[in-house]
Amino acid sequence: MGIVHHSTSLQVRTIADQLYYLIRKRILQGELAEGEPIRQDTIAAELGISKIPLREALARLEQDGLVRSHANRGFTVNMLSAEEADEVFALRLQLEPTATVAGSRHATAADHARARATLAAVGNAVVQDDVDWGECNRAFHMSLIAPGAGTLTYTMIERLNVIADRYVRFHLGPMGRPEQANIQHGKILEAWVSGDEKTLLRLSRNHIRNTHDDLRKELPRNGPRQ
Repeated sequence: MGIVHHSTSLQVRTIADQLYYLIRKRILQGELAEGEPIRQDTIAAELGISKIPLREALARLEQDGLVRSHANRGFTVNMLSAEEADEVFALRLQLEPTATVAGSRHATAADHARARATLAAVGNAVVQDDVDWGECNRAFHMSLIAPGAGTLTYTMIERLNVIADRYVRFHLGPMGRPEQANIQHGKILEAWVSGDEKTLLRLSRNHIRNTHDDLRKELPRNGPRQ
């Protein structure tokens, strides 16, 4: 990814936005591993940018729960923890299924086509073992919510899905789980398009619960993994 060099405050913000998405992607795809320090000098030299927009991007990533700042030691990638997973998936369970039903109620034919396209992209990414499949997975879930969500609801659920992304990747990696998850996605989409709200609510809740239940077995308690 190339970074455009500018000097005005608006343009610096644009660079910070680009850095935010670039570093976020590296974290979600595991290029920057949990607990790893964010080497600001290296990133700045690699991209030919100053540290000012880089620090702004890292501050936003800390708000998202993806990095953590340490006094006089810079930033590190946040560790995965059972406690954080509990909180994130509990919030998703409260917000996402009902928002998905609202999306179904307001969805147009164009929304149906968009959701089908995002599901196809997830399937293609899984088959090709593409590192972008997590992003495609998130796009699918958000496509079901978008037609019926206000800005605040959409933003909150999207942020939760960004944090959940690392846990979903951790959970789905082994045992052909991406394929199993996509079968569930297909059933959710059928209920969403047909307007079968009872089935949609049940499938959406189960989809989130199943991932969370497995994570409870896979992530140790009492803080981040060492």
